[in-house]
This record gives sequence, structure tokens and C-alpha cells, in this order.
Amino acid sequence: MANDDLKALIRTIPDFPKPGIQFRDITTLLLDAKGLAACIERMVAATRGPVDLVAGIEARGFLFAAAIAVPLKAGCLLIRKDGKLPGATIAEDYALEYGQDRIAMHADACATGARVLLIDDLIATGGTARAAVRLLRKAGAIVEQAQFLIDLPDLGGADALRADGVAVDSLVAFAGH
Repeated sequence: MANDDLKALIRTIPDFPKPGIQFRDITTLLLDAKGLAACIERMVAATRGPVDLVAGIEARGFLFAAAIAVPLKAGCLLIRKDGKLPGATIAEDYALEYGQDRIAMHADACATGARVLLIDDLIATGGTARAAVRLLRKAGAIVEQAQFLIDLPDLGGADALRADGVAVDSLVAFAGH
């Protein structure tokens, strides 16, 4: 596969944060200058059409969103956990395995009709990414594409986003969770 070089830079830590989980640690890729540059270049190349904003989901998504926004000549929009942004915000709730969480963005961060590319480091069940799409669309954005460094396809998040009308790209996939 074309991205096996990047996959080899991602460390797997077994049984973290709990038994049975295979944690995909991207810090090893971030430490590799050539790997990081290749990752950004490939994500930029996968972008379809012009975008006005690249939205990154807290926190690792921020790293990729900012780097991808520059060559796309787009702004960078931060999607954060509720209560972390200093201005007026809009928010969206989403379900967790046990309970709920909430993400937010500045109410004035996105003009109606803005074309937004959603970015995060990993998609698993898709709960946060789907909430981000709902939040952006609530603000009037056009969200038709999302990109991730890693997809865990067995958990169904990318398929759920596709069902929401979002084209999904990822550079690498890992089986299991």
C-alpha cells in the first residue's frame, strides 16, 4: 500500500488505556520529520475542491488541521470540548459509551456557506466527528469531506460519516480497536 511507510511510523501500545485496546500512538510519526511532512502532503493531495476552512477536532486534530490549512490557503477552525473557548460559542452533544459529551466552536468562526474540511488524527466509532459535522452544519457550513490519519474500520465511524453525506479519506487503517 502507498502509505505503509506512514503506518510503520505509528506505534501500537497494547492494553492502553484498558485491557483489550490496541492504542495507535501517533507521537512516533510526529517525531519523524519526513513522515510528518509526507502525512501532511498526502492529506492535502486528497482534498477535493477548494476549502475555506479546515476544522480540527481537539486536540491532535489541531496539529493536522493547521498544517493542512496553510497549503490550501484556508483558515483553521478549532472544535473544542465545551467550556474551553473564550467567546460566544455554539455546541453539540454526542453520545459516549456511558453518558454524553459536548463539543463547541466560536459562534462567529464560520460564515454561512463556508466550505469546510474536517480533520482529526483517528476515526473510530465516529461519535465526535459526526457531532462536529452537525455543529458545523448548524453554523451554516458546507461539510462534504473529512480526513483522518488513521481509520479503525471495524468500529464503523467512517461508514457512519459517509451515511451523513461526508466523503471520508484516511491514510492508514488498522483492524480491530
